[in-house]
Amino acid sequence: MSPDPSREGPPPLETPERLLRRLDWQVVRRLDGLLQGDHRTLFRGGGVDVADLREYVAGDDLRHLDWNVTARLDTPYVRRYLEDREVTAWLLVDHSSSMAFGRPGRTKDVVAAELALVLAQVLSRGGNPIGLMVLGDEPGVVEEVVPPAAGRRQVLRLALALRGSHRRQDAVRRPVGASVGRTDLGALLRTAAAVVRRRALVVVVSDFSSRDGWQRPLARLARRHDVVALRVRDPRERELPLAGVLHLEDAETGEQVVVDTADPVLRARLLELAEAEQATLEETARSAGVLLHTVDTDEDLVGALVRVAGLRARTRTPAGGGP
Repeated sequence: MSPDPSREGPPPLETPERLLRRLDWQVVRRLDGLLQGDHRTLFRGGGVDVADLREYVAGDDLRHLDWNVTARLDTPYVRRYLEDREVTAWLLVDHSSSMAFGRPGRTKDVVAAELALVLAQVLSRGGNPIGLMVLGDEPGVVEEVVPPAAGRRQVLRLALALRGSHRRQDAVRRPVGASVGRTDLGALLRTAAAVVRRRALVVVVSDFSSRDGWQRPLARLARRHDVVALRVRDPRERELPLAGVLHLEDAETGEQVVVDTADPVLRARLLELAEAEQATLEETARSAGVLLHTVDTDEDLVGALVRVAGLRARTRTPAGGGP
């Protein structure tokens, strides 16, 4: 649900060049210090060359089991891979209507774009090719595909594409009560599975507010690629501000309700539903072989990305055998 869209429009967007400069100063340079310059710890390639074999230990990724050796020795063994120093990355960004929720200037789609561009800047420093796919509101359609390329010019191209998508969403703001239908995140994941043929790093940035059907495409992607899921969430989706009686509207279905934000029963129920939704999403992603990371719109991006890097390092070390 979101406030009545008859409110004032969003603040003007930064130019892509200015946005990249700001993110470089505010986020990327701070990451340099905190990660001691080793950006590969943030998002490393999974590797395709086998380094050696070792006995399976609890916590290893079952996808790395060597079934031939396991059958021959009657003991489970896993492959250890050489880490890729260069990896093609694809950024899958959700810009559907539900992503427009949040306080002015820090809506979920703005934060999603910033996350994608910070990752693009980090990865481009290592010479990694980066591509982009953007999901809008048209059912089953990916509105923007930017093929992978390396370098700062490519990062600027991605910033222009994300800005263009944001402008299109603002230009087609629908009347109060109108419905655009539920986001189909599965369409974005299916497109990625069809387009991205060679093993790659795939980063999905979305609020995961979608119709059913995205779970199987996510699992399919995870079987072939190294998939990172970043859920962007606004704190007001868990706890309403104390603002009296409000008219709320679902950004995608157009459903409207009137609520008393001071009602303690309503506030407790909203929190309960939000926590249940989060637990369900985390379990669904885990079942697909993907760890879901959540970033709040009021969260410092540096702290959020360092946290993601730490979780990835801990979950990848047993199977990869790396540091």
